[in-house]
Amino acid sequence: MARYTGPVCRLCRRAGEKLYLKGERCYSPKCPIEKKALPPGQHGAARRKLSEYGLQLREKQKVRQQYGVLERQFRRYVAKAQRARGVTGATLLQLLERRLDNVVYRLGFATSRSQARQWVLHGHVEVNGRKVNIPSYLVKAGDEVAIGEGSRKIPFFSDVAQGAIRGPEVPSWLEVDRENLRGQVLHLPSREEIDTAVQENLIVEHYAR
Repeated sequence: MARYTGPVCRLCRRAGEKLYLKGERCYSPKCPIEKKALPPGQHGAARRKLSEYGLQLREKQKVRQQYGVLERQFRRYVAKAQRARGVTGATLLQLLERRLDNVVYRLGFATSRSQARQWVLHGHVEVNGRKVNIPSYLVKAGDEVAIGEGSRKIPFFSDVAQGAIRGPEVPSWLEVDRENLRGQVLHLPSREEIDTAVQENLIVEHYAR
């Protein structure tokens, strides 16, 4: 299955909330959710009551789209969370948050996760001083994530360092030094430190069917 390449604002309208897939546009009045918070399509205005399965599927699709993960890969995350100790839903979200592309986005070095994925794939990101070009790489507590020395001349990163581009609010489990374009994973995130608005128990129930 190929990655979704259609209009991402359509996904936000279908979910009925902002998934922050479009970068700076999501924070502006131009966001379609601000102008027309209706599902896409000619029957979008019609209210339909979702079944239990429909609610579970919608939550699963919402999280997949938000983190930019394909179905097969998402299933692997769920299986890994089920094998781990602790609450499965919270562990699943923690795994998704630990992805390198998400950490780059959370640190404010990208305005969206898709842009962060590009920075990683193109070799602009280093972990503990070594270049890592795998977006799904899972960071650990104590890891240092930085923009490579040779990539800091790119105008976008210069703007980030000077404060001209501001990303999302940096969560408490991360620490960032914008001026030097580096950040550190202080500890692995707890459920309370993850601001993703999702009912993860519905996702766990969906895969337990």
